Amino acid sequence: MTDSRTLLSVQDLSVEFKTRQGTACVLNGISFSLKRGQTLAVVGESGCGKSVTALAVMRLIAQPPGRVSAGRVLFDGRDLLTLSEPDMRQVRGNRISMIFQEPMTSLNPAYTVGNQIAEAVHLHQGASWGAAMTRAAEMLEAVGIPAPQRRAHEYPHQFSGGMRQRVMIAMALACKPDVLIADEPTTALDVTVQAQIFDLIADLREHTGTAVLLITHDMGAVAEMADRVAVMYAGHIVENGDVSEILQSPLHPYTQGLIACAPSARTVQPGEYLVEIPGTVPSLLEHGAGCLFAQRCSKAMPRCFQALPPLTQISAGRSVMCWLHSQAMECRA
Repeated sequence: MTDSRTLLSVQDLSVEFKTRQGTACVLNGISFSLKRGQTLAVVGESGCGKSVTALAVMRLIAQPPGRVSAGRVLFDGRDLLTLSEPDMRQVRGNRISMIFQEPMTSLNPAYTVGNQIAEAVHLHQGASWGAAMTRAAEMLEAVGIPAPQRRAHEYPHQFSGGMRQRVMIAMALACKPDVLIADEPTTALDVTVQAQIFDLIADLREHTGTAVLLITHDMGAVAEMADRVAVMYAGHIVENGDVSEILQSPLHPYTQGLIACAPSARTVQPGEYLVEIPGTVPSLLEHGAGCLFAQRCSKAMPRCFQALPPLTQISAGRSVMCWLHSQAMECRA
């Protein structure tokens, strides 16, 4: 149900956090867009800025210590970063919903799970409380929770970690949002339930045109769910493009390393060891002028340590931030 209309457009978004050691630039001018019915996967190592991207879109960055230092987040033509808080509350949880990574801290222990799901439906959809509770039970059943009518009246502590994650997913989907941000939505779930949840999200996308921003480190989930991929490293989007192009012919050395590390993204031959990316992610407090991946890259050139490469468009819808490809494009020009 994908159409050509851009629903969400993030433009040159930068986020920084004040720490005792200095200012950490967690996001550095990232840009991407989502069309109705499209799924964009954001992948990368822990700490690269994936979850901060989601929180910035939702206007949930704690201020202080964090702040959006530059950029725009356009949703349906309006910049979410300039909306008043009451206006933002009409968008958050209604037209844009988020499945948070940590259900333990995202659910209120003082309210039943049914009340927490029904509240969003009651406030945003104008449903009566009875109708909202009926919707809550329907959503619990949809995410595979048995005896949903009874369990809707239970509290978060009465659910296992995986069940709480399903409750979070039910809450996010209850209002049939225009944009669903899924931050590692199936981390606490077993493989069978993971498939069920992905089928549920795909069904929502197919029948309502919901756009999905999928934050994950699972390249198998990317191959199954995504239309496009944005690869993040140290607060930058270093490569983006169609999922088939990225998985079959990755251009950035970091993307190549991620795919080589993932057994689910390729066939591992008997006796073959998985490849690892050497080194660690650089500090976001202080780093040199060059490419942030240069110290870990086997293909690094002298130029890589001297200046940050630009995000270069390789073809329609395909870009990469790497001097190997920027130089090639310069030579062609």
